Amino acid sequence: MNGAWTWRPLGELFEIGAGKTMSAAARNGSDKTPFLRTSNVLWDEIDLSSVDEMSLPEHELPTKLLRRGDLLVCEGGEIGRAAIWHGEVETMSFQNHLHRLRPTVEDVAPRFYVYFLQSAFTQLGLFEGAGNKTTIPNLSRSRLAALEVPQPPLCEQQAISVALNRVRDAVRAQEQIIVVTQALKRAAMRTLFTRGLRDEAQKETEIGPMPESWELTPLDALCERADVVDLRSEGDRAIEYVDVSSVSRDALSIESTSQFVLRKAPGRARKRILTGDVIFATVRPTLARIAYVPIELDNQVCSTAFCVIRRDRKRTADKYFYYVVQRDQFLGTLAGIQTGASYPAVTDRAVKEQPIPLPGLDEQRGIVAILDAIDRKIDLHRRKRAVLDDLFKALLHKLMTGEIRVGELDLSAVHLNAASTKGTLEPIGDLG
Repeated sequence: MNGAWTWRPLGELFEIGAGKTMSAAARNGSDKTPFLRTSNVLWDEIDLSSVDEMSLPEHELPTKLLRRGDLLVCEGGEIGRAAIWHGEVETMSFQNHLHRLRPTVEDVAPRFYVYFLQSAFTQLGLFEGAGNKTTIPNLSRSRLAALEVPQPPLCEQQAISVALNRVRDAVRAQEQIIVVTQALKRAAMRTLFTRGLRDEAQKETEIGPMPESWELTPLDALCERADVVDLRSEGDRAIEYVDVSSVSRDALSIESTSQFVLRKAPGRARKRILTGDVIFATVRPTLARIAYVPIELDNQVCSTAFCVIRRDRKRTADKYFYYVVQRDQFLGTLAGIQTGASYPAVTDRAVKEQPIPLPGLDEQRGIVAILDAIDRKIDLHRRKRAVLDDLFKALLHKLMTGEIRVGELDLSAVHLNAASTKGTLEPIGDLG
């Protein structure tokens, strides 16, 4: 650790307050107050998307309400996880599974201790065994107060917090752009698959409006049959295998594969996949994970939990199926016809019986080009986010161990990147 820093028990720097215990009386009482749980406290972030309420007696309010700048630390769940309350809501309390820390000395920047706790618990292993693990892991008040933490000069605490916060803000800016661009993609898909690109008059169909010149065709009528192979008959060659866990629901792409020698494979059938196929997961909880098979996986195999959609190349453009099955209407229909109580699923037949809108080949290619451009933008910002996230983790480790000093950093490029991209989108193209 940084040899220039002094160390003190956390309880000497902060007053540690206890939250309110949920009870039947608190749950059913009147004049309820919102409160935070451990699920609301993430690393350096308060999630207010779902906030519970309980009744608090008036005499308890002074000690159970949060103030702007309070440091919250999780007693249970992921113990030690911490964030600052910034007063997003005027009145907010907290449950007993959270500790509330308020500085008792002047030369303390609470945000620095959020970052130090994150490094200590997730990277450095400084507080392994700090929690009580006899039943459910928890970090008691006494154990939290006894944790030895550094106390650099206040100016250094603040400078480290500013540097790490700058990178964290850049990560969040990229996340926001991804969210906005995904919303743009959904809106573009609704427009493209109902209006097309040629400003035609529309007709009503069983799946909604679409251009008059388009056909409504069962998916199966446009598919070639995918073959199922017995791995034991395939010889000794090594083969790549795509399981449902290999496909990200978020990215709609194949992120990883596993490899095995065919003669040593389990004696279960697999489905062969070819470049350009679309694989569609048919079993919960991975239902509707979708991926396009890239050239490097040509003539490999996938799990039987996928429906393999192989296009008729004379009637459908490359990747048209990949986008047409991502439509909200298509996915919503399948969710409504799944069967099975323990493991809800849809059959390959049910997937391929669904009717899809079918324009001519040139218009299909135009639709694919627009959606590909949006997907490339989403992928670009995912990669930026990943780089910035790695930068944050590296800086967190190096700053907290003293491997680098904050005065040695030049984060101006990160600052400009976050400021110039937050909440903005470059033009994607004319949607027709």
